[in-house]
Amino acid sequence: MKFITVRDIRTSPATIWKQLPEEQEMVITNNGKPIALLTPLTGETLEETVSAVRRARAVNAVRTMRRTAEERGLSSMTDEEIQAEIDESRRERAR
Repeated sequence: MKFITVRDIRTSPATIWKQLPEEQEMVITNNGKPIALLTPLTGETLEETVSAVRRARAVNAVRTMRRTAEERGLSSMTDEEIQAEIDESRRERAR
């Protein structure tokens, strides 16, 4: 997997677009930290790729929630307690 900087995108975009089909994935970094994943798309692959990325995010979110629940001793919560946590989180996001 190739790493490129935000600056590379500004200064050499043609080179990046040319390499992208061969590389398949490039990680964009800012100040040495990964901030985005660049992947080639076509009209035929757009929906499928976006759907796959969303599924991967959902799987990661569930994995993180499970790990956090285990660490906090919350893995044995009742359905009602879980719903209360979800409701509270949604209220906090709305603020």
